[in-house]
Amino acid sequence: MNQSWIEVRVARRTPVAENIVALELVAVNDDWLPTFSAGAHVDLELPNGLVRQYSLCSAPARRDRYEVGVLLDPTSRGGSRCVHEQLQEGVVLRISPPRNLFALKPARHSILLAGGIGITPLLCMAEHLSTEGASFELHYCSRSPARTAFVERLRASAFANQVHFHFDEGDAALRVDLNTVLAEPASDRHLYVCGPRGFMDHVIETATELGWPEGTIHFESFSGAVVECATDGCFDVQLASTGQVVLVKADQSVAEALLAAGVEVPLSCEQGICGTCVMRVLEGEVEHRDMALSDEERVDRFTPCCSRAKAGRLVIDHF
Repeated sequence: MNQSWIEVRVARRTPVAENIVALELVAVNDDWLPTFSAGAHVDLELPNGLVRQYSLCSAPARRDRYEVGVLLDPTSRGGSRCVHEQLQEGVVLRISPPRNLFALKPARHSILLAGGIGITPLLCMAEHLSTEGASFELHYCSRSPARTAFVERLRASAFANQVHFHFDEGDAALRVDLNTVLAEPASDRHLYVCGPRGFMDHVIETATELGWPEGTIHFESFSGAVVECATDGCFDVQLASTGQVVLVKADQSVAEALLAAGVEVPLSCEQGICGTCVMRVLEGEVEHRDMALSDEERVDRFTPCCSRAKAGRLVIDHF
């Protein structure tokens, strides 16, 4: 799977909250950028060689520029730190075409629940739903007003009266009450949640306990799931096209083993989030550890960056 890159320039860089910057990206040739749908993200090829995924938070109707918001993560593996330190106005870089693993579904009413920097895809969703005249509400949870991004944009938006701010610090009355927000589960009401893993787990668990039907809860994560790896063992993967067999050691991912054997593997997040490395499985049983594939896709596909064989050998189609 070859990546098609788009060369863009950082047209504007704006601090939008404590340790959060917004970047506006325009095509270097001043052309229109590809269309995208609410919830989409792009890969950024950073100056330090890393590739990271960031949700688009600009209105989907705009094609003259994309906007992303990036939090400086104190545990950064180099991505967000590079963005904050090196992506100044005028810098040219490459991005992927938009991909959407977090698309909106038709609904009578949508609830958007953001935790911290998780506001970015939900802001785009709110822009789209507002333009369509759809029924929705946006709940934005953050630690404090100083750490709340895009406040001015939200308060000046056409949907300002549908936005609810919740803060952990200060007045207890401003903290989110999930039992109230999620009190009316129904098959035609959909919930979208994005933010830190612990926040999402709490929201999803609460919604499930309150009876939200299967298929009405949607989420997007900025990091892979925590997986116990102590019992990982060795196994083989075989390339169906050539018959080549590659040993995957206990401390290796399938992708790492294939790359070491000279097999090209497209990689981006390396956490099972983006879906860049997806391959088809022809034989064998997979232990899926990704957050990118649906249950239907997992029937015959897997992410070699993090998923493994449960036992024996995997026969894969390296497309």
